[in-house]
Amino acid sequence: MIQTFDTTALPATAWKNGGGTTREIVCQPPGADLDNFDWRVSIANITQPGPFSAFPGVDRIIMLLDGSGVRLCAKGLEHRVDTPGHPFTFAGDVALDCELLGGASTDFNVMTRRGTVQAQVEVIAETRHLAPAQQGLLFVQQGDWQLQAGAHEFHCASGQGLWWINRHVWQCAPLRHDSRLVYVSLQFNHKNSQKT
Repeated sequence: MIQTFDTTALPATAWKNGGGTTREIVCQPPGADLDNFDWRVSIANITQPGPFSAFPGVDRIIMLLDGSGVRLCAKGLEHRVDTPGHPFTFAGDVALDCELLGGASTDFNVMTRRGTVQAQVEVIAETRHLAPAQQGLLFVQQGDWQLQAGAHEFHCASGQGLWWINRHVWQCAPLRHDSRLVYVSLQFNHKNSQKT
């Protein structure tokens, strides 16, 4: 299965604390909510300082897409997410305080259930033949890309992309010199591996 998306068409859900909104790209398996997902990818717009919710047993990756960024703080942890295209990995078990470094910022977020699935996030700027991943997601951060897996071929512009839940081998080619593509690869623990 391959599913395309356009983030501008995704509904924005307001945070309970009023600090921003989230556009959910995908949450797997189908029908899962925030208490029982295996993996989830979303785009967040952070407009006010405040706490990040804790997600026990979940590993998180956050990456700045646009804006000045934020500083994440907790006991024993302080990190500035202020450089676009640089993913930051942290445990979701502890609620973090989020401080704005300027105005609003837009962030790419990946959450995975610890012990079930592991995620890696990288930003690609050149033609690449990607190693196969059991499941994954490609998101055009900037520019235009040609994405192909076997007979499946897609042209995706900024803010668009696709995700899949069965193994595919992707060939990714930028169509502009300034293009950037976010690649999320997911590998499941064999003991807890989903059937695809």
